[in-house]
Amino acid sequence: MTFKHLFTPHEIRGHEIRNRIFSTAHQTILAEDGVPSDHMAAYHEARARGGVGLIVTESARPYADDVSHGYYIDASNDACIAGYRKIARAVHRHGAKVFGQLNHGGRIAYSHDGLRLVPHGPSAVPDHRFHCMPRIMSKPYIQDLIGAFAGAAVRMMEAGLDGVELTASHGMLMAQFLNPLTNYRTDEYGGSAENRYRFVAQLIAATRLAIGEDKILGIRLSAEEIEPDGIDAAGWLDICKRLNEEGGLDYLNVTVGSMMGLGGSIHVVPPMAIEHAYTAPKAGAIKAVVDKSVFVAGRINQPQIAERVLADGQAHMCGMTRALISDPEMPNKARAGRLEDIRACIGCNQACIGHYHQGVGISCIQHPISGRELILGALPVATKQKTVIVAGGGPGGMKAAAVAAERGHKVTLYEASPRLGGQVLLAQTLPGRSEFGVLVDNLAREMTLAGVEVRLKSTVDRALIDRENPDVVIVATGAVPYRPDLEIGGDVHAVEAWQVLRDEVNPGASVVIADWRCDWVGMGLAEKLAREGCHVRLCVDGVHAGQNLQMYLRDYWVGELHKLRVEIIPYARLFGADGGTVYFLHSTSGEPIIFEDVDTLVMAQGHQPVTKLEEELAGCSQHIHLIGDCLSPRSAEEAIYEGLMTARKI
Repeated sequence: MTFKHLFTPHEIRGHEIRNRIFSTAHQTILAEDGVPSDHMAAYHEARARGGVGLIVTESARPYADDVSHGYYIDASNDACIAGYRKIARAVHRHGAKVFGQLNHGGRIAYSHDGLRLVPHGPSAVPDHRFHCMPRIMSKPYIQDLIGAFAGAAVRMMEAGLDGVELTASHGMLMAQFLNPLTNYRTDEYGGSAENRYRFVAQLIAATRLAIGEDKILGIRLSAEEIEPDGIDAAGWLDICKRLNEEGGLDYLNVTVGSMMGLGGSIHVVPPMAIEHAYTAPKAGAIKAVVDKSVFVAGRINQPQIAERVLADGQAHMCGMTRALISDPEMPNKARAGRLEDIRACIGCNQACIGHYHQGVGISCIQHPISGRELILGALPVATKQKTVIVAGGGPGGMKAAAVAAERGHKVTLYEASPRLGGQVLLAQTLPGRSEFGVLVDNLAREMTLAGVEVRLKSTVDRALIDRENPDVVIVATGAVPYRPDLEIGGDVHAVEAWQVLRDEVNPGASVVIADWRCDWVGMGLAEKLAREGCHVRLCVDGVHAGQNLQMYLRDYWVGELHKLRVEIIPYARLFGADGGTVYFLHSTSGEPIIFEDVDTLVMAQGHQPVTKLEEELAGCSQHIHLIGDCLSPRSAEEAIYEGLMTARKI
């Protein structure tokens, strides 16, 4: 494919950005004590080395009362300068540009040291996600805050950054002032559209004055907040026309969604079920009414998609953040025409935003080196070539094989079935989950490039190991469905989740799903069966459906199930079944939960490890390593990570 637009430079205020790919501001949890760390610098350097044109560093807090955790950058004092300088030097040495982002959450506030912060907003209007009731900002507070933004911008410039981005996206403080449903003020900062805009105008003016005329200044905004009390698309178009008149402002960075509620928050990091580049038409509508540069982000995970957005004139720059987390070398590979070698992001949200919500450093389930650049470093070359047999072609086994071969070992992977992929092949059959199967394609390509020999429909046993006599055996035999010892009558149509996923059973009209794990299996089965016309009751052995999923994925899925009229019953522990009746116990009260006239009970009761090969190989002279679900059934993230780490040690 020829990229006529993606790799052309883009000039803003005399600065040339070498291509149209940028990394949007996103929290990495790599700051330490409020300061950008060496790990953060190494993380951004990997993407600059990989060919990205621009990096916008994560949202920094310019005002001390909005700093909730040490893993957020505190730009309210000079301690941040040295860390920002490390990032600037690391990014610049590879030819990319770097901006810093400034933000205040307003009524969207977090806890600090276990205590909830005092939120401040334009008016006393609570949010619907964090459930904060803000104090009304006084005019002195507003003026102090404007000065704090300017002071933080000065620190970024002293560190050598190329520009500053202000945050009016996702329902944050600037958006709260702009919004007539969250700004009820009667002074010069409220009432008319002009007054509601005043705070943003003063922030732009103060920041421009602070950074000088030679640096770039932009603003991030949500083209539509997708919340009942959010600003709609027409409202943002009017605001963008005002922003277009700001001589000190250089670009508009367009996204969608809001953190003010659960529905809008889904779009902060949209999961795989949401259409690729769905934000681009909204950015295009803004681009049509402004003269400034327009950036866009939102499920643009492949260079081909970004090229189409640019060719259609919908934006000047494309944010490809998760694509760069999954493969920091994506720009270089695309430019060289190596599209098949790109490790495409699958939008799973598990180790990027999922890690953030757990308070741990950013990574990627497919590329565990992301966020661990200093810990893992370059892949060590093997000092002595060894013969390695990998038993199992799921994600863990594939990753182990690819990395071991890349290091220089002679690797053969055996997979008992006709296809690689393990449980991923089941996951990809669910509605909205087909993209998960790209993980298998990515890992298969890694194995091909590394020179792994793959033998399908081939089982590893003790006889094969004795015959081949490898130096190392990596056991990645996975798991099978677990069936608890419960009283399930012989007249009950009870089936395993895998049977439903493989379309091996007729579920009938009324289905009860017993979901022990509270993850993608139960929710996916519920959607699949509901779309096929079944009346579905999803009984979860947890506090809510999707308890073990990243919250944006979970909340999106819950919304889909609600539209499909799926009944969700929490705190439901399977007890037994007979005839057409299924019995559960309430997890805390112990009281019975009973469902009658059930055609099919779907057992989604988790998995148990396959240990047969491990037991057969006991006492072998070879080095035996266990990875993934055969150790303990978990997720693809753990399997791939263990595959990588095991292969690094051989």
